[in-house]
Amino acid sequence: MATVTQPPPPAPTSAPAPRVKPARGRGRRTPYLLLLPGLLWLFVFFVLPVVYQASTSVQTGSLEQGYEVTWHFATYADALSAYWPQFVRSVLYAASATVLCLVLGYPLAYLIAFRAGRRRNLIMILVIAPFFAGFLIRTLAWKTILADGGPVVEVLNALHVLDVTSWLGWTAGDRVLATPLAVVCGLTYNFLPFMVLPLYTSLERIDPRLHEAANDLYARPATTFRRVTLPLSMPGVVSGTLLTFIPATGDYINADLLGSTDTRMIGNVIQTQFLRVLDYPTAAALSFILMAAILFAVTSYIRKSGTEDLV
Repeated sequence: MATVTQPPPPAPTSAPAPRVKPARGRGRRTPYLLLLPGLLWLFVFFVLPVVYQASTSVQTGSLEQGYEVTWHFATYADALSAYWPQFVRSVLYAASATVLCLVLGYPLAYLIAFRAGRRRNLIMILVIAPFFAGFLIRTLAWKTILADGGPVVEVLNALHVLDVTSWLGWTAGDRVLATPLAVVCGLTYNFLPFMVLPLYTSLERIDPRLHEAANDLYARPATTFRRVTLPLSMPGVVSGTLLTFIPATGDYINADLLGSTDTRMIGNVIQTQFLRVLDYPTAAALSFILMAAILFAVTSYIRKSGTEDLV
């Protein structure tokens, strides 16, 4: 007779470990806590000064009697009607310097990205090297370079370049200093690295195999540049032009050291109103008009260039 064996009893299972509930709100608060120092910095050094200048622009009074907020918005109209030539001149000089920086910086950035090879780091150091000297020292150096009777002016005279620039109104006779050309040269030199670095960053990201594919399709070098390189480098072009145009518009050192009273930019006017005339409402109004004009121009430029992701 067969015996029936009983199955062994099941092994005792251990009790599941209790779930540890995460602290409520800790994960949600962490990003805000990390942003807090930066937000505090922006609030103290940007928001508060802007609010203070906004209140200053609508004040009336004098330095002896004191200023009081009277919501005098006519200061904006008066400042714009009195100093609109300096606004136009600032935009013209800054735009000219931006175009020159783009014309000079794009080939240089292209060379560094695709042709420099082992010398890439050396050329990058040479581009950044001017930043080791102060802005004022670099501008004073151009005052020596463009001095009357210097080698630069002599070469330009020998090539009859100054005849053309004098006809265009950018120089005066046989001299370059104290002319619009000197101011634009100073702006171009001082802000050229701001154009080269973004251009190099965009060009360096382009896959070289795209150029090889264009060559395999029998595309000419000009066609490859127009259809492949330039469209892919547009973010660098937009970033470089913005980084050059915005500070160049409000610059006053180049116009002060390399120009004359006929080449004063809006930055020189604001500096004079703040530090010499002591007309704080007019100076604050001019600052806000300049900021609003730059913001409008930058927004329009980004939208038309098709790079809204930079906003």
